Amino acid sequence: MTIDSTSLLSAKFCNNAEKNIRSLKLNGHVGFDTLPDQIVAKSVSDGFTFNILCLGETGIGKSTLIDTLFNTKFDWHSTSHFEPKVRLNKTSYDLQESNVRLKLSLVESCGFGDQIDKEETHKILSDYLDHQFEAYLQEELKIKRNFAVLNDTRVHVCLYFLSPTGHTIKALDLLTMKKIDQKVNIIPIIAKADTIAKNELSKFKQKIIQDLIANQVKIYQFPIDDENVVELNASMNSHLPFAVVGSTEMVKVGNKQVRARQYPWGVVMIDNESHSDFVKLREMLLRTNMFDLIEQTHLKHYELFRRNRLVEMGFADCSNANGKTMSISETYEARHTELKAEIQKKEDDIKEAFVAKVKAKEAELKEAEKELHEKFVMLKKQHAEQKERVEEKKRMLEDEIKDFQRRKFSLEQSRLHSLGTLKSAKKK
Repeated sequence: MTIDSTSLLSAKFCNNAEKNIRSLKLNGHVGFDTLPDQIVAKSVSDGFTFNILCLGETGIGKSTLIDTLFNTKFDWHSTSHFEPKVRLNKTSYDLQESNVRLKLSLVESCGFGDQIDKEETHKILSDYLDHQFEAYLQEELKIKRNFAVLNDTRVHVCLYFLSPTGHTIKALDLLTMKKIDQKVNIIPIIAKADTIAKNELSKFKQKIIQDLIANQVKIYQFPIDDENVVELNASMNSHLPFAVVGSTEMVKVGNKQVRARQYPWGVVMIDNESHSDFVKLREMLLRTNMFDLIEQTHLKHYELFRRNRLVEMGFADCSNANGKTMSISETYEARHTELKAEIQKKEDDIKEAFVAKVKAKEAELKEAEKELHEKFVMLKKQHAEQKERVEEKKRMLEDEIKDFQRRKFSLEQSRLHSLGTLKSAKKK
């Protein structure tokens, strides 16, 4: 069953009704006294949804305990101690007990605490929880909503499995619970409690609670505002964290077959409250406070996420300049106008910056053009001067050639004249 905010908050609004409402006595049977039966019938017809997050180290017994809780065998993914980072494996099942149908989703952590660098561990978990809230919020914000077919994946409870060290809670566990305690109902569990002696177990529980209080970690407290379960829940709150043992194996004890763990030194019976807190956990989780876990998820954790997200989106329970409370449409319009003004201002700033850059570039280009022109004029002048020098050298060379030709001709004439004179002398 998907829980709608309107249906869950209606009872809250009734408590805030005006005190002067008149009470009238009916003169006969009307029929609205069957409303609780109608609600029950509708809920049974729709079925229920319950989502469990199992956090804890690899091999600590998460799958075994869940199998024991629901008295069945679920399909679990195989895991190892060599995961590069924490993974979350989700599987969903349709269960039915008597005429009540339950869609159960199990989210199991794989590789939790196995990495050398554990910085991303709590971030992966926190992001997953936020993503489920975001998916529900997006459906809620649609104009045409359809909660009847919405698959509500919000985690209703986190069963946090603590290692049975017997000394103190690990720093990773404290940090992780601190990071997610505003996003999910946390129920701490001491796993494999049969490995700790009873006197040590009692001290270990006290030490865990002291560490949680000292670090301001908020765990789920069973509600004590319902007079029907106030004594039971108050008593169970004092037993937290539950020290549990899980097993689906049937062992013969006396003349009975019971779920138990067989050891060389004896038998640990799962449903024996002197051996384990398993019965207390099952009573509190499934039989007494299951609906409260669902309700707290919606009214407390999701509501906190929703409020923060709407504030991020610009919505707020604020008043206008006249002190009048603004509706969501008015808030949207005001935010829209504000964003439009911001966008216009950014556009103007961008235009101004663009114009300034263009002007600067134009000035730079003009300066470069001027430098090129001056260089061109200088080169042209140099070229003219060089050409003039070359022409002068050419003229001088031509004059030298002419002078050489003239001298050559003179020498030829002189030689011919000399030869003529010699021949004349020989003839005589």
